Amino acid sequence: MLHATRFRFIVAWLFLLVVGSGVSDSALSEPGDPYLYVLGVTQDAGYPQAGCFRPHCMPGWKEKDRRLTASSIALINPGAGTRHVFDATPHLPDQLYRLEQEAPAGRYRLAGFFLTHAHIGHYTGLMHFGREVMGAQSVPVFTMPRMKAFLEENGPWSQLVSLNNIALEPLSDGDAVNLSGAVSVTPFPVPHRDEFSETVGYRIEGPERSAIFIPDIDKWHVWNEDIVALVRDVDYALLDATFFADGEIPGRAMSEIPHPFVVESMALFDSLTEEERSRVIFIHINHTNPILDRDSDEYREVIERGYRIAYEGMRLPL
Repeated sequence: MLHATRFRFIVAWLFLLVVGSGVSDSALSEPGDPYLYVLGVTQDAGYPQAGCFRPHCMPGWKEKDRRLTASSIALINPGAGTRHVFDATPHLPDQLYRLEQEAPAGRYRLAGFFLTHAHIGHYTGLMHFGREVMGAQSVPVFTMPRMKAFLEENGPWSQLVSLNNIALEPLSDGDAVNLSGAVSVTPFPVPHRDEFSETVGYRIEGPERSAIFIPDIDKWHVWNEDIVALVRDVDYALLDATFFADGEIPGRAMSEIPHPFVVESMALFDSLTEEERSRVIFIHINHTNPILDRDSDEYREVIERGYRIAYEGMRLPL
């Protein structure tokens, strides 16, 4: 017979595993229903990050199965036989392989990429469609106006356009792109460091459920939208969790790289009900952020307060 203390520990561990991993979401889907599939969860540079040999990065260098890729999600629609990907990350080769295991090309057409902005973790994977690698033909790439101009006017991306490796599809603020099977995708602008392009998030509508995807944004209070109301209005909110708290990067002013700290987001969202808090799924996590470590106190705090943390392979039915 299990000792009572050990039994309580096992029950608590199983609760964290199920709630933290989002396993319960998979049970909501029916065969043939569209769903979101998480391909990557980290900030642009992945985990471990290049040049980082500090203790928190070393497990990733020593154990390949602990490495994580940059934030990206796929919209998989079995009924339509299509796959759409949100952001083309530097880790696109690994992510396309995992997407192939989940939704193989024999049954699913790669129907396009929706880009959020021109920071390295969100578009540089397009290089793999060029003549040096895949030599792809007319891969649809959905972009806002400044992002479209950036790709058309700057090499090596302009070569992808001129050789027809990619086909740029223009997006407009608030205008929905209607996909097959009662699924739509709508871009909306968010404040961010827009050196080369505007930055957008996406609202993804399915037949039964909806999601917002905002991997990068400045502080919530500088946005002209109410993020709390948006969370209440959708079933899933995949939100920027780059840093856990101030002071996370020693010797660097974090005001130069503004993001909503996880502690700030949780304080803001604590006014939500328990069910509403479970809609918040933190993603785009920097290599310094302790919530990447499931054994950390910070990870446990996020889960115990009713929020979720994205993981590679997470499924969210629409």
